Amino acid sequence: MLQKNSKLGLTIDEITIGEKIHITEKVEDKDLLLYLGLTNDSNPLYIQHDYAAMTPFKKPIVPTIMLNGIITSAVSKYIPGPGARIIEQHLKYLGPLYHYELFDTLLEVTAVNKGQNTITVSVNSYNEQKQLVIEGTLLVTPPLAL
Repeated sequence: MLQKNSKLGLTIDEITIGEKIHITEKVEDKDLLLYLGLTNDSNPLYIQHDYAAMTPFKKPIVPTIMLNGIITSAVSKYIPGPGARIIEQHLKYLGPLYHYELFDTLLEVTAVNKGQNTITVSVNSYNEQKQLVIEGTLLVTPPLAL
């Protein structure tokens, strides 16, 4: 049940092509430790400085699935918002994001299909050096009008 003062996100009739949201996050050690604990992921590239120093990355990187989580939570919170569901995603991970770096993401509605109750959202995410680290698209079903 929806909480009393909660509002659903935008319905298909309220969404227009070109709508955008820009989010900025920083992944800190506490976030990484929560992820590693929840998933039991022990990849040394994510947390071990000695190992990461021997790789082309030179220092630990943020797991791509954590970055994906930031993107998908923006869909749940903003475009289209609460009640939305991602049904398909195509993301390319072009470069690393390092611990404590800012993660800037721009989500933009690029298509609206009222007949199928879906929208296409483009994703472009950058690191602090303004290098593209993720690009792709999401197919999303907005919440239904109740």
